[in-house]
Amino acid sequence: MSFWNDPLKVAADWLEGVFMGWGMNAVLSHVLVAFLGVLLLITVLMVLDIFLVWIERKVVARFQDRLGPNRLGPYGLIQPFADIIKLIIKEDTTPGGADKVVYNLAPILSMMSVLILWAVVPLAPVMLGVDLNVGALFLIAAGAIGTLSIIMAGWSSNNKFAMIGGFRQVAVMVSFEVPMLTMLLIPTIFSGSMNMNAIIGAQDVWFVWISPLGALIFLIAAIAELGRAPFDLAEGESELVSGFNIEYSGMKFGMFYAGELLHAFTFGGFWSILFFGGYRFFGLEQVSPFLAILIMIFKAMLGYWVIMWVKYTMMRIRIDQMLSFNWKFLTPLSFALLLVTALMNALLASAPTWLYVLGMFLANVVTGWIALEIARSATRNERERLEGPKKVAKVSH
Repeated sequence: MSFWNDPLKVAADWLEGVFMGWGMNAVLSHVLVAFLGVLLLITVLMVLDIFLVWIERKVVARFQDRLGPNRLGPYGLIQPFADIIKLIIKEDTTPGGADKVVYNLAPILSMMSVLILWAVVPLAPVMLGVDLNVGALFLIAAGAIGTLSIIMAGWSSNNKFAMIGGFRQVAVMVSFEVPMLTMLLIPTIFSGSMNMNAIIGAQDVWFVWISPLGALIFLIAAIAELGRAPFDLAEGESELVSGFNIEYSGMKFGMFYAGELLHAFTFGGFWSILFFGGYRFFGLEQVSPFLAILIMIFKAMLGYWVIMWVKYTMMRIRIDQMLSFNWKFLTPLSFALLLVTALMNALLASAPTWLYVLGMFLANVVTGWIALEIARSATRNERERLEGPKKVAKVSH
């Protein structure tokens, strides 16, 4: 087997042979090689996270007509390393009334919740951590640990602003995980599997063309789950003096920030896996696993850029408006779309590919149009109730 066709398998077999040659038994050498593989992935992700800081600051600078980091290194590339040094040497403080164990565990869980998501990410056809048959469900289960870390940080800090931020995240978690989980079922219906590799393999036609509304709802729910603008209610500087992380300093604060950026990039990757074909791109993924990895990273970066675009374009939504938007519009729409998708999938099961794609696309368009018309009518009725029919009629004219 050539290294270029399956580099992980070849490297793992070689390392196991080396360790067994040193007198180590087969089971222990296999466990050690698996540990080294996990360590390598975490190292690559942490280095990537450092450059995500630079990318985020450069992008927001362009949005706000600024230069961004441009002093340390070419184009400011060394600035993130200077920031890391600054965070490391800053004083590490712990509030006197804090629950020290929970307080110190929260930032670790925040970063860990992102890293374990990559266990089910297929980087290439032959390069994936765990070939889990319920990978889509694992995404929700593991992602909830990040929300738990925010709740732990808010409660253990012994600060009323931090606690309010934590409570807000509970509301976000309960609310937006419902439409997200519902939209995860749509790629499952198309592929017939919850396995991430199987979902990618089934996308001869990207699922975004079959269910564009599903891709949009998943993106909205993912942004809310991340706690990024316009849903950044757990960290509201204007009313919570920074929110759940107000009592954290130094590298503990840095872990929350780094976890948020890597989480956004990770969800960009899952968005590409579920709706944009993952590492597949006109057969180029068959040329080399390394080319497949580059395709995957490029698509994940595009998803991350969309998440940044939304964050730096839209203002924060008030919490009551956000929850009303979810429970009164997004959740019913996601359930309706799931039912329509399941019905159309059964009706068009034996249809040609072009007819199947066209039928599904039109079903999404009609479902979205009906939902917007219902929302428009409900909004108009509410305005008439609050302002009176005459004033509403005058405004509409």
